[in-house]
Amino acid sequence: MPVLNDALTAQLKQLLTNVSQPIELLASLDNSPKSAQTRDLLTEIAALSDKVSVGELADPRTPSFLIRRVGTDIGVRFAGLPLGHEFTSLVLALLQVGGHPPKLDDKQVAAIQAITQPREFVTYMSLTCTNCPDVVQALNAISVLNPKIRHTTVEGGTFQDEIDAKGVMAVPATYEGDELISSGRAGVDEFIALLDTGAEARAAAEMSEAEPYDVLIVGGGPAASAAAIYAARKGIRTGMVTDRRGGQVLDTMSIENHVSVTYTEGPRLAEDLKAHVDQYGVDVYTPQLADALIPASTPGELHEISTTSGGRLRAKAIILATGASWRLMGVPGENEYRNKGVSFCPHCDGPLFKGKRIAVVGGGNSGIEAAIDLAGVTAHVTVLEFMDELKADQVLIDKLHSLPNTTVITGARTTEVLGDGDKVTGLSYEDRASGEIRGLDVDGVFVQIGLMPNTAWLTDTVTLSDRGEIVIDERGHTNVPGVFAAGDCTTVPYKQIVIAYGAGSTAALAAFDHLIRS
Repeated sequence: MPVLNDALTAQLKQLLTNVSQPIELLASLDNSPKSAQTRDLLTEIAALSDKVSVGELADPRTPSFLIRRVGTDIGVRFAGLPLGHEFTSLVLALLQVGGHPPKLDDKQVAAIQAITQPREFVTYMSLTCTNCPDVVQALNAISVLNPKIRHTTVEGGTFQDEIDAKGVMAVPATYEGDELISSGRAGVDEFIALLDTGAEARAAAEMSEAEPYDVLIVGGGPAASAAAIYAARKGIRTGMVTDRRGGQVLDTMSIENHVSVTYTEGPRLAEDLKAHVDQYGVDVYTPQLADALIPASTPGELHEISTTSGGRLRAKAIILATGASWRLMGVPGENEYRNKGVSFCPHCDGPLFKGKRIAVVGGGNSGIEAAIDLAGVTAHVTVLEFMDELKADQVLIDKLHSLPNTTVITGARTTEVLGDGDKVTGLSYEDRASGEIRGLDVDGVFVQIGLMPNTAWLTDTVTLSDRGEIVIDERGHTNVPGVFAAGDCTTVPYKQIVIAYGAGSTAALAAFDHLIRS
């Protein structure tokens, strides 16, 4: 039975016409079913282009294969089958090793090619992880542009022993030897900063030397992107500073309520937002994390944003659209065992807990959806909900109760995450009715208790609600003249993508109105 269906085969055949340099797929295989599937996949790919051939190459990981440009040391390696979310990574690797240039700007390419120190990385991923492809594709592109950088992608489900030996409990996880050098979503800019120790200082200097902006947006999600588009379309000088483009959308698996688009996925929407913003020549500084807002001391002067890298940007008007992030439980052991059993992404990390017992903290829609998803992979799922009843939609509750390997504990306040120093071994919780502290033996804890606004850095500059949200009026004004805010970091009700669009657009229009009136 073919590995690729007819639609994928036709699509891949068309894409392989972009291969200009001959490539070889060199495989290390044995007699296992996964090796047979890998052999079939490589054979199917080679049949689609006369510039692709198949051969053998010994490697300790089996099944694995190297995509190499013939006669060179340019190549990337995959261990396991890169299907699911990683199929795009495979296609891009074929094209880029085959001479089709990665979609990077000249500054990024120059920085990558200037790296002189040899480095070798291994990234562990799961096929259901939506964050993993960014890391895999970034390091593959870097290794193609600079062969001194070598990269292998390992599918954790195929190499469970290796995952266990390294203690990998969250993906993507990138190692150099035995050292974990990156965990979680990262892109080309983040890895350039890691590989080029002078990159951060140069970026900070570039920001500090930039001319003042008419409007500067802080954030990179839907609200920030809408604000940037609306501001730039007014013909004013617009900048954006963000730690990651796309924001929380990047962590969203499926989106089915995006008006006029019946279905999309978060990473795809993030790319669409990026492309739309880039059409308008917005100056984007990333990955840069804002750490202070210095409002203008007198009307008409410039506001200033500083970043953790030491950079500073000035603008006549500021739009804060920093979004929200996962809410923490705030209990002992939570931070200590983060990525060692404490996780926030069931899609990414669920496969790493195959056959194990896990807990989901939170009984809202996100918690019950996570529990249903994880029940298909793990041995048993226990849901702990603080209130006396689950808060999720009834259809989700009914589905959860229909699964044989799930348990629900209500009226439970999680008090501590327990571990052996290397990984999670359990948690303790208080029975709120009796006050009794009880224990639960689990290998992982998935925290699903909502979101909190990314506003801790603004405590002393703009008015915040008791929930930490930026207080705004119907036009996005904060209490500071010339400073506006939009999206999930504000008091706007209903944290939804489509509402963030409107809020970002409103803030940009209000900022423009402020500029022309002052």
